[in-house]
Amino acid sequence: MSGTAGTPDATPDHGADAAARWREQRREAAGAHAEALAARQRAESARARTLIEEFLGGVRAGGPAPVPLHVRSYDGRARYRTPLQGWYLRRDQTVGVDTDGAFYVLTAPSSLAARFRGVRPTPQDPPLVIGAGGKDGESIDMADALRRVLAGEV
Repeated sequence: MSGTAGTPDATPDHGADAAARWREQRREAAGAHAEALAARQRAESARARTLIEEFLGGVRAGGPAPVPLHVRSYDGRARYRTPLQGWYLRRDQTVGVDTDGAFYVLTAPSSLAARFRGVRPTPQDPPLVIGAGGKDGESIDMADALRRVLAGEV
């Protein structure tokens, strides 16, 4: 305390103000970074959807016929029915596209109920690179995956 007769010091705490400003700037920067990432992912998904639409035109013009799509358990030991028809995009049959052009990750946890009832996968936004961020050799460009399906290599 300073000043007169026990009154508190009226000088502001500049350190606390600077810390608060820094936290607010970091919060704003993180928000801008998250929005930029989301915008980039939306743009990539839009390009991937265009590739899938072109692929559907190719298969309808005489490409390989759709097959029943199944979901595999995470451990790879079980295989579950789905109501989907389409094409697998990877040889391990963990991703696919249905006849409407929806993209699916075809894996699920092991489940006794799924063995009897099957699984209804949820469509996801398609990526431009399938398996990006995975181990070496496990990723493939969407365009290349679709081209391999058209060529009968999957």
